Amino acid sequence: MDLQDQLKKLFPDHEPQHHTEPEITEVDDTLWVQKDPMICKYEKRNGKPTTIIEGYTGHADDFKKLAKLLKTKLSVGGTVKDDAIILQGDYRDKIMKILQEIGFKVKRVGG
Repeated sequence: MDLQDQLKKLFPDHEPQHHTEPEITEVDDTLWVQKDPMICKYEKRNGKPTTIIEGYTGHADDFKKLAKLLKTKLSVGGTVKDDAIILQGDYRDKIMKILQEIGFKVKRVGG
C-alpha cells in the first residue's frame, strides 16, 4: 500500500489536485551597451588577485546589474565601488568573453 492509497483511506472525499509548474516570465534586463571600450585590468590588493572593470558610462543601476551578472556567471564575490566592478580573482579572459557576447567592447590593460 503506497502513500496515495493511505491518503485515500484517511480522506475519502478529497480529490487530489495536480500541480503544474508556474510559468516563468523573463524580466527585461537589457543593459545599455556603450560604444567606448570598457577597461578590464588586473591588480593585487592585499596580496590577493582582483579583476577591475572600469569605464561604463551608463546608468548606475545598469552597472550593478552587469556586476551581478558577472558575479553569478563566474561564481565569485565582488562589489561595485567608485564606478568600478571589483571581482575576486583573475578572470580577465572569461570576463572579456562574457562582455563581448553581450555586445560590449573591452580593452585589456596590464599583463
